[in-house]
Amino acid sequence: MKKYFAELVGTFILVLFGCGTVVVAGDKVGILGIAFAFGLSQLGAVYGVGPISGCHINPAVSLGVWTAGRMKTGDMIGYWIGQFIGAILAAGVLAVIAGGVDGGYSIATSGLGQDGWGPGYQGGYGVVSAIVFEFVATLIFVIVILGSTQKAAPSGFAGLAIGITLVVIHIFGVHITGVSVNPARSLGPALFVGGKALAQLWLFLLVPSLGGIAAGLLFRTGALAAE
Repeated sequence: MKKYFAELVGTFILVLFGCGTVVVAGDKVGILGIAFAFGLSQLGAVYGVGPISGCHINPAVSLGVWTAGRMKTGDMIGYWIGQFIGAILAAGVLAVIAGGVDGGYSIATSGLGQDGWGPGYQGGYGVVSAIVFEFVATLIFVIVILGSTQKAAPSGFAGLAIGITLVVIHIFGVHITGVSVNPARSLGPALFVGGKALAQLWLFLLVPSLGGIAAGLLFRTGALAAE
């Protein structure tokens, strides 16, 4: 249970500070600031809860680790539960904080840093662009995670590689989908925003999961495994 709670805490950190930066300071810090907020939150969580659970804080990562043969099915399900609960709690806390601004805050209008695509969202990229980006970005992200945590990798540096990769993914992708690469990160805000965010949630649950599976297979088959 300690591992699952650690995943809850780590996912809470990622969603609160990543999506929180979008909501509270996005217009001030821009894409670079948002990218660093997500990447540095991931980095902090890696060193904070990593010694307990490995700090997946992402159902697609857990799915990739399981596919690679490094995780039991029961643990993966426990990780998913912790991750989704952590993301939902973080979105709820963010909603309370955002609602305290002078003049009020409309979640339905201004959102909670939810992911999306199409007309009226970020750069207006279509569904094909969203699918391709989320699959490729998640594939790369999970490859970095699995590669930097395998036995042959230098010890102690995985967190840096993972955090920096998430920064770069966000610099590239915020204008496309807002960047999910993480079903839990997408679910939390979407539940509170509703409407279009919920209608488009399927993509951010399905496509990153497929990217995680593909990355896991590359290690399970030995294509990218060093040991």
